[in-house]
Amino acid sequence: MVGIAGALNNAVTGLTAAGRAAEVVSSNVANVMTEGYARRELSLSSDTLGGDGGGVRINGVNRMVDETLLQDRRLADAASANASARTSFYSRFENQLGDPTTEGSLSWTVSQFEDALLSASSMPDSTARLSSAVDAARTVADKLNTVSADLQQTRLEADRSIANQVNTLNETLGEIELLNRTITTQIAMGRDANGLMDERQMLVDNISEIVPIKVVQRDNNQIALFTKGGGILLDGHAYDIGFTGAGVMSASMTLAGGQLSGITVNGQPMTTGAGSQFDGGTLGAAFAVRDDLAPQAQAKLDAVARDLISRFESSAVDPTLNPGDPGLFTDMGGPLVVANEAGLAGRISLNAIVDPQQSGAVWHMRDGLGAATPGVVSDATLLNAMTAAMTAQTVPASGNFGAQQRSMAGLSADIMSFASSSRQSSELTQGYANARQEALHEMALAEGVDTDYEMQTLLVVEKAYSANARVIQTIDALIQQLLEL
Repeated sequence: MVGIAGALNNAVTGLTAAGRAAEVVSSNVANVMTEGYARRELSLSSDTLGGDGGGVRINGVNRMVDETLLQDRRLADAASANASARTSFYSRFENQLGDPTTEGSLSWTVSQFEDALLSASSMPDSTARLSSAVDAARTVADKLNTVSADLQQTRLEADRSIANQVNTLNETLGEIELLNRTITTQIAMGRDANGLMDERQMLVDNISEIVPIKVVQRDNNQIALFTKGGGILLDGHAYDIGFTGAGVMSASMTLAGGQLSGITVNGQPMTTGAGSQFDGGTLGAAFAVRDDLAPQAQAKLDAVARDLISRFESSAVDPTLNPGDPGLFTDMGGPLVVANEAGLAGRISLNAIVDPQQSGAVWHMRDGLGAATPGVVSDATLLNAMTAAMTAQTVPASGNFGAQQRSMAGLSADIMSFASSSRQSSELTQGYANARQEALHEMALAEGVDTDYEMQTLLVVEKAYSANARVIQTIDALIQQLLEL
């Protein structure tokens, strides 16, 4: 009877294990399309009973996750999102400047202004042509204003994005901290916590695009989270990430100047630039746009505005100007102040003296901004001088354009070239990042649920179940025979 009892125990544990295995297979198949679900495998081992074989023991259900692959995929997600955000910035800046061959672009407005000056100089007595020259000059200033305003709007949007991402980080880190404790409790009570681990993994994935994350396993199935740069996000408890939004934005507002907020962790300030703890991901990209990329683009645009103003402030161009008088283009009505160049493209305007919209008179384009009365209507000297000023080859005084001499048209083409080349370079980086991300996602999918494999496993489970059931039937028949003796 001892042998029969042992055999019966073996068969019963085998039936239990087969039933549990079928449960695991059905769960895998049911969740084949569930995002964040990790394939389960039943962990079994041999059991003993009184020193003899006691059947099979169910150790538990394991989540099958390749942590190294998962880590690489998360870093790829962050790199791809970062590159995409940078490319979007440069594409937006390039679109604002416009295609040189398209009406409304910066290069087009400069070219139209040059053509209008030539047309006016060929017939200086024509009020219509003088008006066209004034309108064309205003269009150039308006274009610079528009591009500058969009750059500051982009910076403001980046600042708001930082605030939203920090809020998401803090909320998600709090949820992960809670799940850490809940998972530990559930396992201590002998319950299956795999579903909670799936949920925790999804939460980590959700913030991996914001900040490149490294996951470190801790005791009792808890995890700690660190940034790729070594910053602590969660270790035992969630760290508080601090940031204060700006609300408004201007070219003079900078992080270094204290007008804009950086990141704090538990109240301690952290660096945010390249190579910092928060570099990479969409958060790092937003800081880059706000503090580096947009200010760099603004500086080049301001250099274009400075060059344009400078070309017309000289008395060699307009002898009627006194020292310190603003020329055809002004800084909000005043002369150029080199020390106040930041944001100049947003402030550049047409001198009111020549602008009928500001109670000015167009004849000043022909006779001089400082002229008290109209001069000889056939004199095109000033208009020719203005045309020469536009085409003069000079070295830009700022903007890091290099030492090469350029006309105004050449300078406007150079800033377009900067935007285009920066966008193309960013697209190359994005293409590599996207390809790596796609490859790692495909590898991760291959590690997921394979329905063909699960069906094969189910066939094996079915055979094991049938075999154990047959053993029980045989033992039942033997016991019946013994009872009939």
